[in-house]
Amino acid sequence: MGRSAFDVRAAYAEHGASLVAFAAASLRDRALAEDCVQEVFVRAWRAQERHDPDRGSVRTWLFAIARNVVVDAARARARRPGVAAGDAAPEVADPRDEHAAVVERMRLAQALARLTPEQRQVVVEVHLNGRDYADVSQQTGVAAATLRTRMFAALRVLRKDLSDGPGSEEGGVSGGR
Repeated sequence: MGRSAFDVRAAYAEHGASLVAFAAASLRDRALAEDCVQEVFVRAWRAQERHDPDRGSVRTWLFAIARNVVVDAARARARRPGVAAGDAAPEVADPRDEHAAVVERMRLAQALARLTPEQRQVVVEVHLNGRDYADVSQQTGVAAATLRTRMFAALRVLRKDLSDGPGSEEGGVSGGR
């Protein structure tokens, strides 16, 4: 067995920046990436007796651990609700704000209903479920470029529908004319 002592400080000095770059590129969140790299070194330190230099370098071993930590972090993030603004709402909310929020959700639901089923599927999977185009492509069998084209068209429709202020369709009806 070709075991050697694992020096956490030396490993971090040599590979820490590369691991953060890898995690940040994968997660697109620098703070989460830094948390992941910290977890990588904690796991490496705990499992140092399992590292065998004959099977691979410290760098290779750390990146294997990092890949698992990044996958875990991405899965955990995908399970969290996507809208954080509602979580921060005060306990006693102004009823007018609640009414406006309900109206805005209804407008969004109506705008989504105007999309084609294909466009709606891409919007829901990418923007609401946080998946990337490659995952959706693999699931649906539709090319990622086609999914991006559908997203572009869907967002154009949504921007047009949602940029007409609240109640714009009802303006003539409720105006009393």
